[in-house]
Amino acid sequence: MNQAASNGSVNLVADVLIIGGGPAGTWAALSATAKGAKVILADKGFCGSSGATAPSGTGVWYVKPDEKLREEAKASRYAMGGQLAEHRWMDRVLDRTYENMNRLGVSGYPFPVDEQGNQYCRGLQGPEYMRLMRKLVKKAGVRILDHSPVLELLADEHGVAGAAGVHTQSGETWSVHAGAVVIATGGCAFLSKALGCNVLTGDGYLFAAEAGASLSGMEFSNAYAICPTFSSVTKTAYYSYASFYHEDGSVVEGAGSKKGRSIIARNLLAGRQVYAKLDGAAVDLRPLLRIAQTNFFLPFDRRGIDPFKDVFPVTLRLEGTVRGTGGIRITDESCGTGVPGLYAAGDAATRELICGGFTGGGSHNAAWAMSSGSFAGEGAAAYAQRLGQHAGLRTPVGLSSSPLVHQEVKSGAAERTAEYVAAVQAEVKPYDINLFRTEKGLTSSLSRLDGLWKEQRSQEIQRTPEGVKAREAEAMTATARWMYNSALARTETRGMHKREDYKEIDNAQHHRLISGGLDQVWVKTEEVAKESVLQ
Repeated sequence: MNQAASNGSVNLVADVLIIGGGPAGTWAALSATAKGAKVILADKGFCGSSGATAPSGTGVWYVKPDEKLREEAKASRYAMGGQLAEHRWMDRVLDRTYENMNRLGVSGYPFPVDEQGNQYCRGLQGPEYMRLMRKLVKKAGVRILDHSPVLELLADEHGVAGAAGVHTQSGETWSVHAGAVVIATGGCAFLSKALGCNVLTGDGYLFAAEAGASLSGMEFSNAYAICPTFSSVTKTAYYSYASFYHEDGSVVEGAGSKKGRSIIARNLLAGRQVYAKLDGAAVDLRPLLRIAQTNFFLPFDRRGIDPFKDVFPVTLRLEGTVRGTGGIRITDESCGTGVPGLYAAGDAATRELICGGFTGGGSHNAAWAMSSGSFAGEGAAAYAQRLGQHAGLRTPVGLSSSPLVHQEVKSGAAERTAEYVAAVQAEVKPYDINLFRTEKGLTSSLSRLDGLWKEQRSQEIQRTPEGVKAREAEAMTATARWMYNSALARTETRGMHKREDYKEIDNAQHHRLISGGLDQVWVKTEEVAKESVLQ
């Protein structure tokens, strides 16, 4: 890897550049180095402690290679996801997840063990998991650029060839020329303050679209998680033990963590505060719940609330595509995007291939992160190696849809960016626009979002830490436009996508929706792979 400095800029060369340092990015880095590639990983935060996984415990879709168990696992969410998952991809992910989880145990992850000494590998504690992944990545020889968000991809006539960004602590700009790039930037939670999600602003979607890639399943993007009004911890699984109440103590009929979130939302829309109590958890289970998810209980403990005995106010916090299934469209088994040299993994990529139009926190998402990261890293390494000596002779240019300039931050830039962010949030957070979707609501919102995009598109963006925030605002605006154009095109209710004006599933719409475009967003259908249908 070469390095040169000019005008306060660091310029590097590698075979593979990984953008994002969560589970998908770190697994991509490990698999690329295992194939002999020289790898650089650039993280917007600090690799190992930023992102949705690092602060949380997560279940993992880990199933032993037993035919009956695997068939049950694949069928478990097939119908719930609108029958859009693919048998072949589920098999691949289950196989690679099983392999990678076992590898973690050998590498020192402290899995709990039973009385016979067998490891329990169906869950991971985020802090220990990501600390180990950073250690393994560094040991493999990967160069990590912490606090180094990307501002744009670089490309030439042969395809994507690196990226450029800025180090947010020093203000120094950087670039990496690489034979291939893996986007592992996570999903988009629209700066909703969900725990670990404020670095997840849809950047990778925008980068990919600027390079000519498309997206898939962006209508499956309206994930809201239950959480206390005073907390950012969105651990919805724990609310399977909860009862929900009105302020007068009467039960909110039908409310729940699985199929009852809409009822909670309708009450909140009507101005009726909803309260919860985890009174369904058995007494002997409660200590185990505390051990499994310590940070869930910290906000309660600070306020002197016992969530098993006391009621507390709850809300629904938007998690967008982080717990949705939409993302960059995958075009081959190496998680290629259809753009030469560009790969996608984790929440940045569509998860429809394994769970259709519905997923939750952890489980399938966690399995997809480690497996797709591995596939993408291997694919990127192989692509870079096929380029041979030609890779170092390329002279790529930036792909940003807005002009990036080397100038001082102009007065009012930060305020203007904050206004754009607030304007996008005003379109995606409300339940009556994003959760309970209608043609009228979506069309009206898109008119405002299109105006926001047009306005931002004409603005110069400085190559500074403040410029990173401006690009985040652009990415969130673009993400919302792909979401709502796709939601308009799916005139049915399927998976997590709910249309108030089309409340039933329509068998004629058993297809994927592919979207793309920047100034002019387009949506088209794509058939789901023909295969044996799971029952």
